[in-house]
Amino acid sequence: MSTLQSSINVNNKQHKANRTEMLSLLEELNKNLQQAQFQGKEKHIQKARSRNKLLARERIELLLDRDSPFLELLPLAGLQEKGGFGPGGTSVSGIGLIANKLCIINSNVGTRKGGSIDYTTMAKALRVNEIALENKLPVINLVESGGANLPEQAKIFNYGGKSFKDITQRSKEGLTTISIVFGNATAGGAYIPGMSDFSIFQKKSAKVFLAGPPLVKMATNEIATDEELGGAEMHSQTSGVSDYLAEDEYDAIRIARDIMQFVKASKPHLIPSNDIEKPLFDEEEILSIVPANIKTPFDIRELIMRITDGSKFSEFKPEYGNTLITGWTHIHGYPVGIIGNNGVIFSESANKGAQFIQLCNKNDIPILFMQNTTGYMVGKAYEEGGIIKNGAKLINAVSNSTVPHITLMVGNSYGAGNYGMNGRSYNPRFLFTYPNAKIGVMGSEQLAGVMEIIQRAAAARAGTEYDVEKGEMLKQMLVYEADSKSNAWFSTSKMWDDGVIDPRDTRNYLGFVLTVVYNQPIKGTEGYGVWRH
Repeated sequence: MSTLQSSINVNNKQHKANRTEMLSLLEELNKNLQQAQFQGKEKHIQKARSRNKLLARERIELLLDRDSPFLELLPLAGLQEKGGFGPGGTSVSGIGLIANKLCIINSNVGTRKGGSIDYTTMAKALRVNEIALENKLPVINLVESGGANLPEQAKIFNYGGKSFKDITQRSKEGLTTISIVFGNATAGGAYIPGMSDFSIFQKKSAKVFLAGPPLVKMATNEIATDEELGGAEMHSQTSGVSDYLAEDEYDAIRIARDIMQFVKASKPHLIPSNDIEKPLFDEEEILSIVPANIKTPFDIRELIMRITDGSKFSEFKPEYGNTLITGWTHIHGYPVGIIGNNGVIFSESANKGAQFIQLCNKNDIPILFMQNTTGYMVGKAYEEGGIIKNGAKLINAVSNSTVPHITLMVGNSYGAGNYGMNGRSYNPRFLFTYPNAKIGVMGSEQLAGVMEIIQRAAAARAGTEYDVEKGEMLKQMLVYEADSKSNAWFSTSKMWDDGVIDPRDTRNYLGFVLTVVYNQPIKGTEGYGVWRH
């Protein structure tokens, strides 16, 4: 495997200026992540403290193996949603090690809106459930929720039913779900522990019922207390909904960790050796290399050499279709194929990518897609050359590939280029975004320019004069609108990714998710749909 050599000077004026711009974007990222850390107003936190309650993130920390990492997922979901509960909703979700086994952890933030489930929180839960099923991971729910946010019930009702279905389907697959109930789990929320393989209820604190005392009184005229309807002791001694009665939060977490020691979980399909080479180049240099202004081209190899073991890369077809870089490498000891953009996708690039995907499937190697493309090449010569059939060939290969896919948005991601490079709609196992990335049908200026051409043509057909001043105002408005709905903050708010990351952390994120995907056997396909030659 060849060792990549850098051809740039990260200390020149251009790269220093780019670093400054990227650091500004990272300031915005950190500001947004700080918002996602919010666990409720101080009065609600103090009330929880007075009841000897732990906060959502503290529960996760105690549950995890000591000093082990935690990969938080979708922390900025709902960032720009009006009327929602804020970034991340009312849950903290991610992947960590418990009893040395990889697990999904969902923790309700009971001190934020009472842990009520808004649309963002529900959509986030469904994505996390999808990750659990695809990667064959057990799930631990740390439950303290007031149930559905009633003003949004019409938006979340059907999705709530899907979340219950997910639990039972995972159980059928032999994927354990453990629920620890620290407080309220009412109405539909009561089915979370009810459908789990194991349920742990905290004494004097857990309240699990389909209807609380006021609704029972209204519906049946029966008078009952919280404890009588759904207390931990009743469910542990009478109904059997609870499997374990915990003395306090610490005891509940201890019980969950004990259970995990005996739960069947996927065993690592590959354990890398301990002598893993670090990249030869400093990850800090990524901030100088990856352009904050996505109109600026850069060689994707400069990024590859700063995240791969020993900066080594075995490039496939280096002289052919060179706007698509393909090859094999290792990241934290795990074999992986890389498909990265060096600009627009030509027919040759698409053909090379399709062949490379076939080879990765033949050899059971996961694929990392590194997106930075404005899409497929357009124009008369390229249409005659079959750009549609060749672009379709790449999309066919991506769609039918069965090895795990991981996608990294590092710049442009426009049009069908997003599809051919395994965008969100193609279900990558994990997808992460850099804060400079843009995603959409086309760039904002191209969109505005196309609309201007259409309007001029319409005016000509109508025999009227095109209003230049009005057209320019509309053009500027379109540019602003398209920019605001194509940036990283919009896409992560809509859950088009699993998180916006600091580019300097790329290698660690990739190492973590490769550990997850290699936690089960990887099997490629030999079958694809029909494609034209």
